[in-house]
Amino acid sequence: MTRYEEIAQRIQKDFQSQLKSNQIVIQIGSATCEKAAGSDLVREEFEKLVKATGRQDIRLKQTGCTGRCSREPIVGVFFPGQFPFKYEKVTVAKVQQIFEQHILGGKPVLNLILDKKTTKYYSHIVTLYPSNAPGFAEDKKWEDILVERLKAKHVDPETTRVFVGGNVNISNKVQGKQGVGMMIFPEKTLYHFASEAELDQIIQAHFVENKTCPELFAQIDSMTERFFSVYGDVAFFNKQTRLTLRNSGIIDPENMDEYIFNHGYEGLAKALAKNEPNFVIEEVLKSGLRGRGGAGYPTGRKWKDATTSPDPIKYTVCNADEGDPGAFMDRSALEGDPFSVIEGMTIAAFAVGAHQGYMYIRAEYPLAIERCEKAIAKARAAGFLGKNILGSGFDYDIEIRLGAGAFVCGEETALMRSIEGRRGQPRIRPPYPTQGGLWGHPTVINNVETLANVPVIMVYGADFFARIGTEKSKGTKVFALAGKINNTGLVEVPMGTTLREIIFDIGGGIPGGRSLKGIQTGGPSGGTIPASAVDTPVDYDSLTQAGSIMGSGGMIILDDSDCMVATAKFFLEFTQDESCGKCVPCREGTLRMLEILTRITDGHGSLEDITKLERLGKLIQKTSLCGLGQTAPNPVLSVLKNFRAEFLEHITEKHCPTQRCPKLVRYEIDEEKCTGCTLCARRCPVPCISGTARKPHVIDQERCIKCGECFTVCKFDAVKKL
Repeated sequence: MTRYEEIAQRIQKDFQSQLKSNQIVIQIGSATCEKAAGSDLVREEFEKLVKATGRQDIRLKQTGCTGRCSREPIVGVFFPGQFPFKYEKVTVAKVQQIFEQHILGGKPVLNLILDKKTTKYYSHIVTLYPSNAPGFAEDKKWEDILVERLKAKHVDPETTRVFVGGNVNISNKVQGKQGVGMMIFPEKTLYHFASEAELDQIIQAHFVENKTCPELFAQIDSMTERFFSVYGDVAFFNKQTRLTLRNSGIIDPENMDEYIFNHGYEGLAKALAKNEPNFVIEEVLKSGLRGRGGAGYPTGRKWKDATTSPDPIKYTVCNADEGDPGAFMDRSALEGDPFSVIEGMTIAAFAVGAHQGYMYIRAEYPLAIERCEKAIAKARAAGFLGKNILGSGFDYDIEIRLGAGAFVCGEETALMRSIEGRRGQPRIRPPYPTQGGLWGHPTVINNVETLANVPVIMVYGADFFARIGTEKSKGTKVFALAGKINNTGLVEVPMGTTLREIIFDIGGGIPGGRSLKGIQTGGPSGGTIPASAVDTPVDYDSLTQAGSIMGSGGMIILDDSDCMVATAKFFLEFTQDESCGKCVPCREGTLRMLEILTRITDGHGSLEDITKLERLGKLIQKTSLCGLGQTAPNPVLSVLKNFRAEFLEHITEKHCPTQRCPKLVRYEIDEEKCTGCTLCARRCPVPCISGTARKPHVIDQERCIKCGECFTVCKFDAVKKL
């Protein structure tokens, strides 16, 4: 028995004993976002109430972020053999209600349940997972058929709630058999059926006779089954496929035993037991994993490049310098499952022959830093880091380096200079880091999401990973869904999922009855895709063809109230401010582009400015030193391509159709509505409003500074914003 097997068996025994103890588990999110929403106060209140009861069968457990940002703090309540209830926006006052009514009284608080406002208690919740086979899932509305068949079997359909999830790798005893997966709560039983007759068979056994139907049992990989057994009854989650975030919201991120219980370090153990570094590289190559930091370079090829150098000193680096506005994928992964990233780094180090690694984390992520420090210390103490890892003879250790918030340090050559203690500025390539990186030695740099996928490939195999996604973009991608969307948060979907599915099926659509206008992907380095291209698949090549990029995973949804010119200006302001100033094209070129955009949004633009922006943008792309400068014009060029009419309206009509550009807004007073209350004149800072009491007032357009104070204070809707 290997050292890992001894550790894993001990932990399996401990956790199985814990599961048999029939404890009630109260699960509370503990990531930065959850804490900002008040989860620490919620946890303290639960601790007080549990202590007051003196009961030993109630256990509090912290987890990382689930990704359902706008509903935090989220609290899960798990009774053995019962529905896994999740409560949203929990406050101290709600803790009292949940504890008294549910924990002590056994009756769930239905109006607080996550994403399911209901006054009805269902006896069963069913989530259907359509087949991956083309055409099979679409030819029938299986959720409607299920309701009809329940009626036919004299089962009241009102007692059962039905959801439709996304495509997952469900297998039946008959391999390759097309069909539909079906998970039934609270039993958490997974079936697979291919006809109405088989569906009837399941209903008869499970719903009528209260038995199971073993001949139609299905199988699924353990991490997906574990995630869906907890969150499969929530629409936001059951259309996702979680690999990177497989443990986030499931395990305690500071408990290494719980990580190992969920197949943690099994991938490293397999790699070390085989003792063939090239096998690891070939598996990663075969899986099709591409870098999730933005460029999409094949991970296995990067590792292979590093092994061609005869230099005996090599390094591995985790790039956790996440600087895109609105992006928090890396932070969430590090806070929710730091061990997976550390394991991924260790496997990478074994593959390329490195003995020292660095995690480069921006200092603005204190909780991520704290949890990574604890995880490194625990891994070292347990023999998963340091000398002679798991008795294999392989030595490897990790240190944390903090970034000071410079966006340019996300670029790998600037990042390496920062680790070396020098100013974070990029350098010319070649040599590429895999040939001459940290202190001149070969260095493999991967981002958080890339490394978190490596243990999955080693545990479940390259073929498993390669089955997910598209031909050229394998696996899943995590996106930070933000902007004008009902369900903001982190989503992880298979490559090839369309923007429409992400925005409307998972994201819940556009709030306030407004319409989709554009999708900004890739952060300051990306572009804006128009609503007309909402059926674009999310993969490296398709997004590039649509005029944007995958980037690290930011996705900002824009509605018809957003100004595309102002949006382009916002991102250019960011990249111009973050330019390190080393090369002229980026330092001066982005500034000139920003000056032109400012001129347009101020109402002083000319048609020549469009040509100047396009020529200057393409020049900067071709001549800048690093990726920051080469991609800085992307937000502007994509808006010029996809929303040109809006630029023209700003220039020719001196008008912003969305009224987002203050200097292109005109305020007028409606004489019929104006009562002459004089409030607008008294509040005007210039002043430019004239008129006598009880008589209509007038705005002097020449003197008006467009501050909008008159529009804000008018109580009679007499001031019009044009």
